[in-house]
Formats: sequence, C-alpha cells, structure tokens
Amino acid sequence: MSARRMVRAAIYTRKSTEEGLDQDFNSLDAQCEARAAFIASQRGQGWRAVVQRYDDGGVSGGTMERPALKRLLADIDGGRIEMVVVYKIDRLTRSLADFARLVDRFDASGCSFVSVTQAFNTATSTGRLTLNVLLFFAQLEREVTAQHIRDKIAACKKKGLWMGGLAPLGYDRHPDPRMRELVVNETEAATVRTLFRLYEQEGCLRRVAEEVARQGIQWKCRVFAKGETRGGHPLTRGQIHYLLTNPVYRRKIRHKSAIHDGQHAAIIEDSLWERVEHRLQAASARRRGTVSEGAEARVDGCMTSPLTGKLVDETGDRLTPSHTGRRGKRLRYYVSARLLSGGAAQDPGGWRLPAPALERAVAGEISGHLEKLAARQAILAVPDAVRADRIAGRTAELAQSLRVDPASARPILAAARIAAGALSLDLDASAVAHRLGLGIDEIAPVALSIAASFQLRRRGVETRIIAGEREPRPDPTLVRQLAEAHRWVDEMKAGRKLTEVARAWGHSPSYLRTRAPLAFLSPRIQQAILDGSQPETLTLAVILRAGVPLDWQAQEHRFGFAQAGPLP
Repeated sequence: MSARRMVRAAIYTRKSTEEGLDQDFNSLDAQCEARAAFIASQRGQGWRAVVQRYDDGGVSGGTMERPALKRLLADIDGGRIEMVVVYKIDRLTRSLADFARLVDRFDASGCSFVSVTQAFNTATSTGRLTLNVLLFFAQLEREVTAQHIRDKIAACKKKGLWMGGLAPLGYDRHPDPRMRELVVNETEAATVRTLFRLYEQEGCLRRVAEEVARQGIQWKCRVFAKGETRGGHPLTRGQIHYLLTNPVYRRKIRHKSAIHDGQHAAIIEDSLWERVEHRLQAASARRRGTVSEGAEARVDGCMTSPLTGKLVDETGDRLTPSHTGRRGKRLRYYVSARLLSGGAAQDPGGWRLPAPALERAVAGEISGHLEKLAARQAILAVPDAVRADRIAGRTAELAQSLRVDPASARPILAAARIAAGALSLDLDASAVAHRLGLGIDEIAPVALSIAASFQLRRRGVETRIIAGEREPRPDPTLVRQLAEAHRWVDEMKAGRKLTEVARAWGHSPSYLRTRAPLAFLSPRIQQAILDGSQPETLTLAVILRAGVPLDWQAQEHRFGFAQAGPLP
C-alpha cells in the first residue's frame, strides 16, 4: 500500500482591533489552538501543521493589505502550503471580490481552504457554494454595521455634538472623554481672532501669511500617544483659508453639506465671520485672466502665476500659465507655448508642470542657495567679516519669506531655464541687493547664478518635482522603530519569550511580530534610515505592508535600493 500524501496545513488568524492582544492568551491564540486541534484530528488524512504562524492583529478584513496574509500567499505560491485553516471565513476576508481572487490563487497553487467552525471546504463544489453564501452575509453584516455607524454620526452632529478627530486650532477636547464637546483654548482662540482680523484688513491670503510668519504665529502642535509630534510650524495660505472657512468658530458643526448648531462656545462673532466670508467670496469670484509677458496676474492684490514671463525650456520656448478644472477645483500649470498652439504631436518633448510645485521648487532653490553662501560668507564680492552676521540675518529672513510665500520669489528671479535633469536660475542683482541692504556692485557674481538638478517623479496621480540635492532627513518614526526592533531581538536572543518582551514594552505580540523584522534589514538599508538618505517613499507603513524578505538583495530591490550598487 502506498504511503498517504502529506498535506501541509497553515493556520491563519485575524482580529480587527488590538484590544486584548497584549494578554498572555488572546483571541489569536484561541483561534490558533482550535485550528491546531482540528488539524491534529485530520492526521489520518495526512495533515501536518506548519510551524510558521500567520497572525494579523488589529487589521480589518476589508483590506488585503495585511502582512501575515501576504506571507501566507507567498508561501502558497511557493508550493509550501496545501491547506489553509481558519476559525471562520470572515477571518480570511469579508469581501466577496477579494475572496474570489483568493480562491483563484489557491486553486492555481493546488491549495484548499477549510473553516473549523463551518463544516465545508473549497475542495468540493458544495463547499464553494456554501462558502459564497456565508461570505455574502459576512459582507452584508459589515456594510450594515458601517451604515449604522454613519447614521449615528449624522444624528449626533445634527444635535451639535463633536464626533471626535483632531480638535481645531482654538479648541481642545473636553477633559471628560464621555462628553462630546469642544472647550475653548483661550490662548489659541486669541490667535484665531487675530487671523480673522488680519484677513478683514488685508483681504489677501498671501499678505496674511507674511504677517503671520513675521509675528511667529504657528499651527497647533499636537503630541500623539506614540510620542509623534505634528504641527508647530508657520501657517500656510491653505491652512489659513481652511481656518477662515471653518464654521466651528461660529458655534456650528459641519456634516458633509449640512451645517448644524453646535453645543460648544463660539470664538468668532457672526458680524466678523460674515465680513470675512464676504471678502473670501469676492476674491474667489474674481476672474483669473490670462497674463501678457512681463505682467503680473493678481487677484485682490495676490499673485496667481508669479513665474509668468520668467521660464523657458531647453528649446528657448517660453512656459506660459495654463489651468484646468477637475472636480470643482482649478489646477494651475506652466506649459510650453508650442503645446498650447497645437504642436504637441510634432514635439512631444514640451513641458507641462504643476504650477504650485514648480513655484515651491524655485523658491526653495533660491533660499537654499543664498543661505549656503551666507554661511560661507560668499555673498559679497569682497568678504567683509564685520558685516557677515548682519548679512546672514537678512539672508535668513529672505529665505524664510520665500519658503512661506513662493510667489515672493518673482522680483528676485530674473530668468529660469528648465531642461531634462537640470534647472538654471538667474537672479536679479538689484532685487537681491535691495532685500539684503547692499549695493549692486557688492554682490558676488556667483550669488546670482544657480544650477540645480531637476526631476519629475510620479506617485499615483501626483507629479512631484525634485529640484537640487536632497538633504538627508531621517524619519524619526522609522529610526525609533528600527532601534526598538533591535532591542526586542536582543532580548529574545537572551532567552526571553516574545510574549514577555511584548508585555514589557506595552505592546501586543502581533505588534512585535510585524515590526521586529526591521532588525534584519540589510546594513545598507539600516544605515540609510539612520542618516536619512533612504528613498522618500520608504516609510514604516510601506515596510509593514510589503514585508521584509530574508534575502538582503530582495530587500534592497523591494525598497528602492537596487540601483545603489553591490552589497557591502
């Protein structure tokens, strides 16, 4: 008699929230234990449980972006698993579409799927039918629950309750977590009133942003539970506009297109709100006309296309302002003139660049260039140590104003030339001298010419402009997580169990399982994370979604280091 074929069975567990996962015996362990007993009962059929566990803690079944599920699918594709065992089918997925894709992938690799608490498996047609019926109701339950939550939020907002999220500038959440109200923060409320009065006086977001930067007014600083800090930076024009149009300041709660009376105190009186609203509407309704060469396009005193008349491409063709509408938004571009005249078919090499990104890139290059020269005392044609500190201070003020308002670069920029991979900027000597309080003849020629790299990168539907050398910027979240991963691994090497280490650090075991592999990244990747030279797209979330292969070359290929040369 021939020996029975061995069926390697994998246990997959999932829990939607992290609640209770820090316990010694949690929901994932219970699911795993029940399935291990089921596999043992099938030993006569040749079933053997694989050692590797596939646990996704704190992950919704409505997404396929789960680290353990990705590892499971990779092992199935590699022919290392012939059976997947779950507690219930909704542990694997709650989406019919995702389930259909999973079953097709299982079939392609000769793998079946079994639920411990539901008597069927996908090896039979009857089991497939039953599974689809149960999965349909699982998805229905999920959608009905989501609708109930949306209905509850709508009802609560109609009563004027604050339904959570980050408290806006000027307010704090009520100290009693059971109270869904906002409490006025008097210090921040004074800032909000200042912003409203400034816009009432100026009527221009750019000038308000300049005054805000001059006064040192900053966005609300928040410290999150994991120690991450956000905010604490100068207000941008977009943030100021959002603040000026937020009805919460006049004791209102917005829910989609509806506005309801709130239960919190107002910060802005109705009369001031209406005056500011009137000015904002007048500015938005004013027609943005086309701009002739050398002219400045302005709306209510604010620049709309500050680089107009300054830009040419490698062929000498001028880049002119253009715009399009998408979903009610007006998107601005700088476009090679030949493309606007119908020459795109004859010359596909023309440029179409997102205007805000290009304006920020040009202003950033000018500010960085001047700051570097000031640090080397190289702005003056004849170095003067006596005036070095004063010039450095004025340079820092100029650089800050350029970063806050890129449109202020227009008078300083004489001309700009864009080519594949290169950006050349010529500065206006009189404008630079005036801003720095110098004579035109005192400016060094090197200070008036800038040559920088220029690249376009696609990220989804977004086009990103990368100009100049990227300064190393370590990701504090990624650096901290890498350091913690090494400490966890060191403790486990010393003989402590994963559950003990997790408990000591205040995390769940699944939290450590997904993040501890960072300690096994290649030396090059770890060094890049520490010094901040990693690709801009490499974040902790990206690593957790993609998983960490054991092979270093595979890691570097997956995380964008493949072009960095041979392994050390």
